[in-house]
Amino acid sequence: MTKRVLYLIACAAGPTEYVDTGVREAQAAGWDVCLILTPSAARWWDGRRGELEELTGHLVRSQYKLPSQGDALPKADAMLVAPLSCTSLNKWGAGIADTLAIGLVSEGANMGVPVLAMPYFNRAQGAQPAVKRSIADLRAQGVVYLDGPAGYEPHPPKQGQAQAFPWGRALAAAAAVVPRAATAPGTPGVALGGGRSGTSDLRSP
Repeated sequence: MTKRVLYLIACAAGPTEYVDTGVREAQAAGWDVCLILTPSAARWWDGRRGELEELTGHLVRSQYKLPSQGDALPKADAMLVAPLSCTSLNKWGAGIADTLAIGLVSEGANMGVPVLAMPYFNRAQGAQPAVKRSIADLRAQGVVYLDGPAGYEPHPPKQGQAQAFPWGRALAAAAAVVPRAATAPGTPGVALGGGRSGTSDLRSP
């Protein structure tokens, strides 16, 4: 049986140092995991990206590809942005898709693909007025934003516990919106397609 495909998209926030833990938990839950990093997050894994590619069995993407390049990853049955940084949250909410990570979910949310996001930032960052607006804008597009008891609440400044990030909660939420059975042929899904300069990095099946 074909496994469900999860695009796990990680921003430059503390838990990304331990994103391999999130990948393993997702695999244990039955997902075929494709990992996408923001460019800043990718720098944290410089020299070790091969470990992540061996773990997932897929290329780890962090940049838009050229229009002449073919699809690198299978179609996504769901996308989970975890951890979502405060900066990426506000860029996403404002429609600024200048990274592959944000471009994928910006389009995916409006192409029928379940998109979820679990934040990781501190209360001082969360107090910025743009944060509430961005969360509201994402939810208006159907994004499942995981905060509160079912997700992650901003922590006091300098007191984050990145290694204890609740990957399991995010994955449980993803499982709730995507059936465990393999996606049937013809159901929504997106694959990495073209690139910048007027061509999308998503293609419908």
